[in-house]
Amino acid sequence: MSRRLAFLGTALALTVALTVGCVDRRFVIESDPPGAIVYVNDRYVGPTPADLSFLYYGKYRFVYVRDGFETLTVDEQIRTPWWSYFPLEFFVENLLPYTVRDVRHIRHPLQLRADIPPEAIRDRAEQLRGQASTLGPAGGAPCPPINPAPIAAPSAGQQLPPVAAPTTPVPIVPSGPVPQ
Repeated sequence: MSRRLAFLGTALALTVALTVGCVDRRFVIESDPPGAIVYVNDRYVGPTPADLSFLYYGKYRFVYVRDGFETLTVDEQIRTPWWSYFPLEFFVENLLPYTVRDVRHIRHPLQLRADIPPEAIRDRAEQLRGQASTLGPAGGAPCPPINPAPIAAPSAGQQLPPVAAPTTPVPIVPSGPVPQ
């Protein structure tokens, strides 16, 4: 009888140990439109929609990047749920016989990038060029003119020094299709 009782006690303890609670914390990160590359706290996550586990409650930085849209940086404060404060946290994470799922949906719309017309860029460049011409040279001192020494052609009876052949072979790259 005592042997059977010991076996049942061990089985019960093992069952309780295997069914202890835990908390599954997850972000579901979405963007509008989908497909934006997302970074969380400067770590690459992947394209949206993305599913990511997280360890702590607090401040997170989400960065969304997509061609044709403005890069969006959002700082989110992930609030701690009521059951995650002491002493309830101990029971939820260790003694509940099931998993508590804490899923946070993070969704942000992206703004189309306003393309600047080429005329506006050209006008701004001309404006900056005009400002630069009134400033003068850097440091206040005039820049000396650069006059490179001209290369003299050899006279009629003068020989040019021989040119040494390269010591390493020069690869020949074919310009057309490579025969197989």
